[in-house]
Amino acid sequence: MTSTSIAALLLAAGSSTRLGTPKQLLKYRGQSLLRHIAEIVLASSVGEMHVVVGFEAEQMKAELHGLDARLVDNANWHKGMASSIRTGISALQQSIDAVVILLCDQPLITTQLLDGIISAHATTGKPIVACEYGGTVGAPALFARSCFPELLQLEGDRGAKQLITQHLDQVAVVPFPGGSVDIDTAADYERLRSSEK
Repeated sequence: MTSTSIAALLLAAGSSTRLGTPKQLLKYRGQSLLRHIAEIVLASSVGEMHVVVGFEAEQMKAELHGLDARLVDNANWHKGMASSIRTGISALQQSIDAVVILLCDQPLITTQLLDGIISAHATTGKPIVACEYGGTVGAPALFARSCFPELLQLEGDRGAKQLITQHLDQVAVVPFPGGSVDIDTAADYERLRSSEK
């Protein structure tokens, strides 16, 4: 069942400076990481998906061709992840009650995980639902509309994790062991490719 009042916000605006090439375009299971994650999101129960693009925006848009994605341009992408979160939140309709923020560099995200996050929000009533992995909590994470003002105050290259850590008493946690697998360096990507074989 689709949760029409819940949107997904996929952050795909960065230039991946540590990697040296846009991680969004790295191939995984025969397609780019960006399209891989986007298709998983669209198969979940979120009502709509917004994708924030910035660096090489036209290439990112081409990767999403044919998908039901609402593209949001972040002209200030070079100012860090917080600018993409602010841009994405600002683009949401008033009818949206909560948003699930996702990153392109967690290839082991599944539709079941996203549906579990949405379900945890509904059953616990907590305004934040975060994933737990590697001894920490983080993305993908859901934030209710009551959190939007704080998301709009984020600055620099720190994402929404600071909100999670500041409000731990308001956070429901969903286990996501695969969340520890993310792509920041060439070595990370090589490990991911080796695991596919």
